[in-house]
Amino acid sequence: MNDPIGDMLTRIRNAQLRGKSTVSTPASKLRGWVLDVLADEGYIRGYESATDSNGHPAIEISLKYYEGIPVIREVKRVSKPGRRVYMGVKDIPSVRQGLGVSIVSTPKGVMSDANARSQNVGGEVLCTVF
Repeated sequence: MNDPIGDMLTRIRNAQLRGKSTVSTPASKLRGWVLDVLADEGYIRGYESATDSNGHPAIEISLKYYEGIPVIREVKRVSKPGRRVYMGVKDIPSVRQGLGVSIVSTPKGVMSDANARSQNVGGEVLCTVF
């Protein structure tokens, strides 16, 4: 698998289109950090570590709905393995005039765009969520 973050975001998108309450994805530290930001911003209920049927570590993500409609309306991968996108603190995009969130991988860890601006750090823009 070349793009583990893109794979996880696609699994979340597909599960929400099907109305699933949970979705499973292979475990990694970076996926956990991205899920921490999604949970802190209120886009998912939470996640917990588990194992899949082959005994490999996995993450079980609890999806969030509001009146039957998925809370995550749109999720886009910005920085891809073929084209990395790095931005300074002044260039980090605001998603939908601040209603959405950009997830940024910085030297101080993976955080939302608002946290990156408050700590005055830039980095790799992983994805945008609305």
